[in-house]
Formats: sequence, structure tokens, C-alpha cells
Amino acid sequence: MLLELRVENLLLIEAAELRLGLGLNVLTGETGAGKTILAHALDLLLGGRPRAGIVRPGAAEAYIEGVFELPRDLDPAFAERVPAGAEELVLARRVGEDGRTRAYLNGRTATVGDLREIGAGMIAFYGQHEHRRLTMASAQLDILDSFCGHDQLGDREASAAAHARVRELGARLDELRESVGSRERELDLLQFELDEIEAAAPEEAEYERLRADRERLRHLELLRQGAGSAAGALVAGALGGADTGGEGQAASALVAQAVAALEGVAGVDPGLDALTERCRGLLIETEDVGSELARYLDALESEPGGLEAVEERLSVLERLMRKHGGTIAAVLARAEQCRTRRDELSATEVRLEQAQAELDEAGERLQAHSRALRGRRRDTGPRLASEVRRRLAALAMEGASFEVVLHEREPGPTGADEVEFVLAANSGVPAGPVRDIASGGELSRVMLALMGAAHRTKSDRGRTRATIVFDEVDAGIGGHAARAVGEQLRALAGHRQILCITHLPQVASLAERHFSITKEADRRPARAAVRELTEPEVVAELVRMLGSDSSDVAARRHASRLRRAA
Repeated sequence: MLLELRVENLLLIEAAELRLGLGLNVLTGETGAGKTILAHALDLLLGGRPRAGIVRPGAAEAYIEGVFELPRDLDPAFAERVPAGAEELVLARRVGEDGRTRAYLNGRTATVGDLREIGAGMIAFYGQHEHRRLTMASAQLDILDSFCGHDQLGDREASAAAHARVRELGARLDELRESVGSRERELDLLQFELDEIEAAAPEEAEYERLRADRERLRHLELLRQGAGSAAGALVAGALGGADTGGEGQAASALVAQAVAALEGVAGVDPGLDALTERCRGLLIETEDVGSELARYLDALESEPGGLEAVEERLSVLERLMRKHGGTIAAVLARAEQCRTRRDELSATEVRLEQAQAELDEAGERLQAHSRALRGRRRDTGPRLASEVRRRLAALAMEGASFEVVLHEREPGPTGADEVEFVLAANSGVPAGPVRDIASGGELSRVMLALMGAAHRTKSDRGRTRATIVFDEVDAGIGGHAARAVGEQLRALAGHRQILCITHLPQVASLAERHFSITKEADRRPARAAVRELTEPEVVAELVRMLGSDSSDVAARRHASRLRRAA
């Protein structure tokens, strides 16, 4: 319940404070005095968007604060921010001249989304044009489902989730079907690349060896000349009797002569004997190196066409490297990618079948939720229609008929039904959709009947009974119907708080608390003041609302009768 509402520097209102209570609270005033400003203040408190230029001229910011009775079912995430032992919840909003806003929860910074989420459970707001929403099929469906009960709202959430899943799976299935069309072409390309790489069988070690072989084979003649000269210099006959150049004996022969000379004095001096052994080792090493050089030369001679073979193999490997990343490692990685993608594409048919099965299952769940929703709607529609007809009769529409008609459609987030409210405002008049035949006053009364039925159902379920705000819901109504509307509002306020902004004395006369807003036009800028009226002032305000001045005795008598009848 809204206990207090404070407004500062909001358009015409410089400062206003309303102390509200349980039951019917009304706000009245001359046209243009600023009644809708308070409605906008409440909207801001519930997280609404500020209109341009709402800050009072000369003020830096507007401030709106609402003090609420602490709800028993407040979300734990917000309850943690309420001091222990607190019995009130304070929501506040500041709006700067530049349009920027700040939100507060019990004095602590909050988000506009926080205000919206908390306020949705504490205030139900019906603006002066809200009844026009009754012409929308979606609004009619919401009202019917609200009347169906808590389980219906749970199934609607489940239906929305199932519908979203169906759409997601349908999109995935479409993608898979598209991929099937291009799969064969991609498979052919992948297989070609993979065959090319596997046929070449590249290895990093082989590539490095081939590069070394190419360098060696490109300098084959120089290698042959160097090895041959060295072999001839070391060992006579190493080249099969080749001439060493005539510049002296081979190194092995000279070393052999040295060994022979030293062996002639062997055993005389141990120091010389050690040198003799070293010379013998030198002779063996010289002959061995010479033999190795000879074999090396033989191998060089046995490689005709070797360079061409190496160049051809390197050309194959380097062409793959250019295509796939510049290194043998990149080529091998590409081969693995091709295998993986090939396996994925080969499994597309399986994935397609799996996706179709998942879609079928999700579709069945959506159908099940739709059937559950439809079952409650069929059961509840006649009860809602009966309740509305009963309330319309009390709203001076005794001969009116009202029906709730269901039409099947493709399953969607809210199920597989469209709802249409059908009205005949008078007996003997053909019924038709509310959107086509109801006048403004009739729409207002239909809305009030529907809201009364819906909110009665919510209270019966034990949920928190939110404050209901009606902003000139009685537009287009007069005479006996106006009194009936007032009676319905008072009945609706029997165990909850109603705040009604009205222009009808028949409605205002039934209020338990009456607030009046007046505009002081002679001030610059103009200023509106709001105050709660005493009983004599209530009668005077009713006289004004009847279109008479304070000296009209008959009007005052009529106003007094209205008040006494309350």
C-alpha cells in the first residue's frame, strides 16, 4: 500500500505531499490544474521515462518519493537492502534538467529497472487511455489468463520458452539443410587437398635433409676436386693410382718412412719410443682418412641425376608449403583440419536427423503447453464472461451481453489461441467485437468490470494486493452510470487501496479520502497545490464538480445528498 507520495518541482507542482490510506482515495481538480502530473509522478516512481521539460522552470531537478508498506513477498534480492526491522519501503527518483535520472531504494542508489521490478508488484496503473488497450487481442488474452490463475501464468512462461526453443532448433535445422547442399562440393575439395598432402607425405626432417642435399649437389665438382686432392695428398694410390701432382710423396709414405727410421732405435730411449708409437698412430689415421676420402669420391661418382631428383622432391614440398602456411608444420596441420572437417561433414546426415528429432520433441512440448493453456481458457472464459456481465449490470449496463470467444491459431509464445471479447451493450442489439462497437464510456465500464474481476481473483489466490491507480477511467461516463462506476470502485477498494483521478462528483463523493489540486495562475510561473480536503471542503468541491458556484444552494444540497449517500 502507498502510504505517502511526495512531489517537488514537477511541472506546475512546486511541492506536494499526499498521505494516503486503505480504501478509495480520489484526486480532483479543474481541467488543466495538473491532475495528470501526479499520474506522471507515479509513473516515474515505477521506472517510467521522463517527458521532456518536466522539471519546474527555475529548479535544478524534480524529486518524487513514495513510501510504501513493506511487502511481505518482496524479492530477497531487494529485501537484503532493507534495514532490519523496517516496516516501510521508500522508492525515490530524481530527474535533472538534462533529463538524466537517479533512482533510490530506501536511500540507497538503485537502478530504474529496480524501481520498475519492485513497483510492478505494488502498483497497478490504469491510465485515462488504458481502456483502449481492450481493443487489442494481446491485452484481452492477458486479462483472460490472469483470471485463469497462477498455473496459467506458469504455463505461459513455459510456452514462451518452448516456442523460443522451437525457433532456435528450426533455424539450426535450416542451416544444416543448407549445408547439405554444399556438402558434396566441400567434401570433394577437402579430399583433393588431403590426397595431395598424403601422397606427398611431407616430413620436417626430410625437408631439412633435402635442402642440405641440394646445397651439396649444386657444388659437386668442387667437392670432387677437393676430396680427390686431399685423398691423393694423404695416401698414394688412394685414387686408384692417380697422380698426386708430382710435388712429392703422399703423406702416408712420408709418415711410414718416419716410423721405419724410429723403429731402428727402438728400446734405447723410452721417450723416443713414445714418439714412435704416436707416429704409428698417425700413419694409421692418415691411411684411414685417405680411404674415407676415396669412398666419399666413389659415392659422388655414383649420384648421376641426384640433383634433379632432389629439386623435384623439394618442388613438391615447397608448393604445398606455399598453399598451406609456409611451413611443413602448417601443411601437416592443414591435413588434420581436412580430416576433422571431412568427418564433420560425413556426420551431417546424423546431425540432421538429431536436429529434426529435437525439433519434433520441442514442438510436442509446445503443443502440450498450448493444450494446457487452451483447456484453462475454455474452462475459465465462461466464468470470466459471467463475472463481467454481473459487474456490467451493476454499472448501468443491465441488458449487456459479454462473451469470451477463443480462436485457434498457430502455436506461439502465448499458446495457440486468440481471444476476442464480444459485447452487445444493449439487449436486442447484435453482439460484436469490443474493438468495433463499444463507445468510450462503454469501454471504460467494460475495463472496470474486467479489472475488478481480475483483481478479485488475484486476492483470492493470496497474492499481495497492489494499489490500483485509475487515471480518469470514468471518461465518457455520466448520470446513473457514473454513480455505478463509483460504487464499483468503492467495492473494489473494500480490502485494498484505490487511487482514482476523476472528474465525476458521483465517484468523488464515495471517497474515504479526497485530495484536490488547484492551480494558482496568477503566479509566474504558475503553481499547483495539492491538499487533503476536510468534510466541508469535500462538499464545496463536489459543488464545483457539479458545475455550480458556492452560492448555489440547490447544488450544495445535491452535493450533500451525494456525500450522505456514500
